[in-house]
Amino acid sequence: MGAIAESMTAYTQPLLDETDGSAAQMNSAFALAQICWNLALLPEEERDDNLAKMQPTLKMDDDEFEEFRRTVVLPMIRRHHEMFPRMPRLGSMEHSRRTAVPQTRSKTTSRTEKYPGTGRNAPCPCNSGKKYKRCCGQ
Repeated sequence: MGAIAESMTAYTQPLLDETDGSAAQMNSAFALAQICWNLALLPEEERDDNLAKMQPTLKMDDDEFEEFRRTVVLPMIRRHHEMFPRMPRLGSMEHSRRTAVPQTRSKTTSRTEKYPGTGRNAPCPCNSGKKYKRCCGQ
């Protein structure tokens, strides 16, 4: 099993422990863990809004849903933050820096003059059938 699968299984373990071991319940546990994982990445305001939108789908009344939120969802979100403290959260400054549009390079090579705006892995505009980086972009 790969590192990502092992991490996801470790994260999901509390939910897996509550199943009877059947494939259906284990699949449900993994699905719920994935929902909690995604909620953990959201800013708190968005998390609450998204969580509230799930209530009709889960067919729970207000008391049942609040109990589910308190006993399952919030502990799994806390678990995510504890297990993966360096993972950037959507809307955080760190996430904004990582997803910012990179600055374009200055035009210092002949390839940018010959076919400006052509991506390195795009087909070469000279119709050679090669990637630009292997043809006119060298």
